Amino acid sequence: MPIDIRPVGTVVGGRGDAVDDHWGPVEATIELDGERLGPDATAGLAGFSHLEVVFLFDRVADDEITWGARHPRGRADWPEVGILAQRAKGRPNRIGVSVCELIGVDGLRLRVRGLDAVEGTPVLDVKPYMPAFGPRGPVRQPAWAEELMRDYW
Repeated sequence: MPIDIRPVGTVVGGRGDAVDDHWGPVEATIELDGERLGPDATAGLAGFSHLEVVFLFDRVADDEITWGARHPRGRADWPEVGILAQRAKGRPNRIGVSVCELIGVDGLRLRVRGLDAVEGTPVLDVKPYMPAFGPRGPVRQPAWAEELMRDYW
């Protein structure tokens, strides 16, 4: 069954290319669509320090989609794992999710830091980050994931 999802905004500024590491200091703006959202859509958002941003990896071609397993970042020294066991952009539905710092809110413009989405990326949704929605209990991840994330932010 098809699902009709339309962007609520676009990433402006930040990086032009999807480079794997050092996203932490990258600043960008999420320009929300004023035709879809009213000026009060961001009321109260400035009270939060971080956002969860859902976006579309719109530059991933059909032939770049991974439906099974692969080595993360093509590194044969890391195990071959299924696409659902990694956060790569070549996902079946091209959906990305990122938690980033909210620097400021100016109407329908959200200034952010550490959003790992490039200039022009369609934003599907924005939610305030609330720790109560985070993990409950201990969190674990494999050693290759620790290594992968070492320089990501």
